[in-house]
Amino acid sequence: MLFEKWKEMCSGYETEQEEVKFWEDFLKTETSIYNEILNNKRDIIAGKVSDLAANYNTSVEYFMGFLDGVNESIEKEQELEKIEEDTQINIKIDWEKLYKNMVHVEANWLYGLKGWDSILSDEYRKKVQKEFNKSKIIVKEDKIGRNDPCTCGSGKKYKKCCGK
Repeated sequence: MLFEKWKEMCSGYETEQEEVKFWEDFLKTETSIYNEILNNKRDIIAGKVSDLAANYNTSVEYFMGFLDGVNESIEKEQELEKIEEDTQINIKIDWEKLYKNMVHVEANWLYGLKGWDSILSDEYRKKVQKEFNKSKIIVKEDKIGRNDPCTCGSGKKYKKCCGK
């Protein structure tokens, strides 16, 4: 139950400091894994989970956390609950989907990595960031004034019609 171990590691801390320490440590490891993948343009990750964890200098639980995070950005999502240390995996990363997902969760420490420079164009990355920023902008509708014509088309003033 590797996925269960990972989920247990993510919660149940007695103090906020312990939780912050855990996430700082994990995010450092996750960044290291992504650095390796991006710098080597390795879009296919294949092998036994325990071997892959060793290759990336991390524990199997932390590697499971990486798989949990990247799962929505691969061509065929994995059934994480079924993955164990001796499970053979073969995943193919969709670079564009991965970058968009990193932007949408606001993981700037990941989508800002230098390795992206040789994978996706600067123009594409700026476009994705701009679209995401635009999606967060709230546009207020024009307020109907009391003396404006009613929106129902009656020809009356709003205050004498639907605004009553």
